[in-house]
Amino acid sequence: MKMLLFLLMSCTLCTAQLNCTVTVNSETIANANPQTFKTLQKSISEFVNKTDWTGQAYKQHERINCSMYITLNSYNADQYTATIQVQSGRPIYNSTYSSPVLNINDKDFSFRYVEFQQMIFNPADFDSNLISVLAFYAYVIIGADGDTFAPQGGGSWLDVAQQIASVAQQSGYKGWTQTDGNQNRYFLINDMLSNTYAPYRDAMYQYHFEGLDKMADDPKSGKAAVADALETLSQLHRVRPNSYLSRVFFDAKADEIVSIFSGGPSVSISSVVDNLNRISPLNSNKWSQIKY
Repeated sequence: MKMLLFLLMSCTLCTAQLNCTVTVNSETIANANPQTFKTLQKSISEFVNKTDWTGQAYKQHERINCSMYITLNSYNADQYTATIQVQSGRPIYNSTYSSPVLNINDKDFSFRYVEFQQMIFNPADFDSNLISVLAFYAYVIIGADGDTFAPQGGGSWLDVAQQIASVAQQSGYKGWTQTDGNQNRYFLINDMLSNTYAPYRDAMYQYHFEGLDKMADDPKSGKAAVADALETLSQLHRVRPNSYLSRVFFDAKADEIVSIFSGGPSVSISSVVDNLNRISPLNSNKWSQIKY
């Protein structure tokens, strides 16, 4: 009976925090053994999904749903160049809906991988760019998720992501320093933890916990809270127009925002649409679809 209870607890509690779908797309790679890429996909999936990132036990249904879509561009003697698209979602209270939280396309992803190599993460060391990039985004996912449940709630995990970025800066791989462009891993994590960009994280909490989570019980006040979150985000626009974090927000949220304000109970949204056009003009075609 004790053994059965232990097995049941093992099935319900997990030392891993992510439920990540990993896809490795190797369609552009010719004259290579496809089994190598299948092994790479399996290794990444096991690493991301079985690593205990936080030391906290999650129930199976509490694990964060996310995906990593890796497109291989070239492959030569265990050296890869690729892109990685990272997405995550978050369940909305008292509904079956999952709201997108992150949608990041990282084009500076190169790494060395030897088939069947052991993948172990140590935040204080740079073992490989593959491990560092995967671990970095694992903590960004966990930190961003935490911010949607409590004000600045994911800070401790974003701190680990920043530590990974700091250690990796000496590696020579692109994406870790401010000289590699203005929309990369360096700027993502430094901006997320900067007081200047605090309205982004404040808006994430307002939007999800005070907004979407209230929709089932009070749709009108939920929509009003989402509008307030967008107003909070406009504070960031006033300080840093067209910032990377603003793009990160709308890359994940633009379609959902159109859906939220195009149906359900009526709220005054002319000012919301004006605000959206001001802080995210690249999505003006989508904002024009909002019916009010």
